[in-house]
Amino acid sequence: MSRVDRGCRVRILATIGAAALVLAGCGSGGGRSLADGDLPDQVKVVSVTDQTGTTAYVGSSQLKGIDLAIDEINSQDYLGDTEFVLEKRDSASDTQTAVSQATEALTDRNVSALLGPVLSAHAVAIAPLVERAKLPTVFTQSGSEGVVIGDYTYRATAPMETYFVKALERLRDQGARTVSVLYNAGNVTLAGLGEHTIPEGQDEYGYEVLSNTAVQASTQDFSTTATRIAGENPDAVIVLLVGAGNSTAMSQLRQAGYTGPVVGNPAAGAGNLAPAGAAGAGMYWATDFSFHQTAPSSEAFVEAYRAKYNGENPLNYAAEGYDATWMLAHAVKNSGGASREDIQRGLEQVVSEGFDGALGPVTFEGNDMRVEGVLVEWTGSEEVLVEESDVAE
Repeated sequence: MSRVDRGCRVRILATIGAAALVLAGCGSGGGRSLADGDLPDQVKVVSVTDQTGTTAYVGSSQLKGIDLAIDEINSQDYLGDTEFVLEKRDSASDTQTAVSQATEALTDRNVSALLGPVLSAHAVAIAPLVERAKLPTVFTQSGSEGVVIGDYTYRATAPMETYFVKALERLRDQGARTVSVLYNAGNVTLAGLGEHTIPEGQDEYGYEVLSNTAVQASTQDFSTTATRIAGENPDAVIVLLVGAGNSTAMSQLRQAGYTGPVVGNPAAGAGNLAPAGAAGAGMYWATDFSFHQTAPSSEAFVEAYRAKYNGENPLNYAAEGYDATWMLAHAVKNSGGASREDIQRGLEQVVSEGFDGALGPVTFEGNDMRVEGVLVEWTGSEEVLVEESDVAE
């Protein structure tokens, strides 16, 4: 989730060349009226995301949500006889590949919109290009600055800090007075929580930060830090790591003798704590989506997802991809057309009104999504929803 350096930006601008000067009027549909039944037969949307590479598990989940949404849009005749058509591009966790694929999409006059990648490095590189070409683009994940930068860039993932406070509220309600923090400094979003959100919340949530330890993204052994944290005897520990690192850190904290509660982040979910088993019990985190949540629109999404994918439970990445795709469909219907200008105008109405989606009731701050979020906890064998009554106790 790091920003693109200056040198990379120069290469990117060289790659795009005159392509970024594409006129805003291109795209399928030409602004024809929905009321007159004169939309094009197809609305072409391109997805650029990781199907292979280090974050393929995120991009593949995102695509499952996108595919489900397109199935529903077309089967429900949401746009009458007009169908959404998706073309998938695999960026393979490589920024230059993602830029090249986005450039191809924005220079194709038949492409009406782009569903953007999940990595911030990719999104930050692509955002100025699609803005200049006036290609409506909805990103998911990509939590850093420089992604939502104008009228044509949107994000269908709420910034983590906007719902992470639910976990800090639970810490306060549990009576935690001291906390020790371990965070991944190589992840822009997690570093922001570790360096700003948590220290700045001390007065409001009633805790004191005893230590704040940054580790690099490549770190796989946390035993030294775990031993030191256990020796500090904090009331709670906050662990902000990615993927399997969460399981390792939890196991090492328990081995070091720490037995109290641990606050995590959504990257601890999706089965990443399973290897820790009982040692992971007691970690909880705020997330923008859980398949356990009870909002009616979320329950409908989970039911449809399970039906399409043989009983599989959706991850938050799938829910975000689903809502991002429906944003585009709502935009076409709102504006009555499928040109790039039509979709941008329709998206303005979407962000103004909000909607109920897989993530529950969705609102926006500017072009950036906001959701209430939920708390989930690892019991040692499964993730469960933390009820609001439990938070208040």
